[in-house]
Amino acid sequence: MNKLILLRHGESIWNKENRFTGWTDVPLSEKGRDEARRAGELLRSFSIYPDISFTSLLKRAIVTRFLVMEELDRLWTPAYKDWRLNERHYGALQGLNKLETSEKYGAEQVHIWRRSYDVRPPQVGDEDPRYPAHDARYQMVQEKLLPHGESLEDTVHRVLPCWKERILPEAEKGKTILVAAHGNSLRALIMMLQNLSPKQIVDVEIPTGKPLILELGENLTVLNQYYLG
Repeated sequence: MNKLILLRHGESIWNKENRFTGWTDVPLSEKGRDEARRAGELLRSFSIYPDISFTSLLKRAIVTRFLVMEELDRLWTPAYKDWRLNERHYGALQGLNKLETSEKYGAEQVHIWRRSYDVRPPQVGDEDPRYPAHDARYQMVQEKLLPHGESLEDTVHRVLPCWKERILPEAEKGKTILVAAHGNSLRALIMMLQNLSPKQIVDVEIPTGKPLILELGENLTVLNQYYLG
């Protein structure tokens, strides 16, 4: 049966510092690099070898994929990058320490920004360097599509076309696929594949560096799922 491997990148330096990261392109911490290598070891121990990979445009996902495939000795397999697999854009929260933000705005408000389905965080302006139009890697994206700050719902609407246009056709060929991405972009895929409601998906947590295996049957329905390790 088809296998779809969903892997949240290893711990980043801003995960370690408890900061909102979003589209900020921060590197993995040393622990995060170890988590990525361990993910590769786990896949090898279960004889799960991706035929093709997809990542976001953010280095923490790209490097995670590289380290996994290096462990599997499959760096030669195709890898595709797509901005639509980026993490949720946290708007004006990006770069802020989560605890300090709670102290400033109140824990309840920050919880709403973080865990609700359809509430956006405070938006960045067009001149803010956190607005993706200022980043060269997004020059090929229509500016009207670039976010100033996203809810989880916005992220879902961004990720699903990527699934339909790029990942699904490979799954339909029976390939084993690795998607190395981010907590919220992976939740978007899980929501779609498992037909979860907005209320259900907000409670789904995805740990860093642990491969989630989805075994897909006919019509790519999820027959089984489990974390390795």
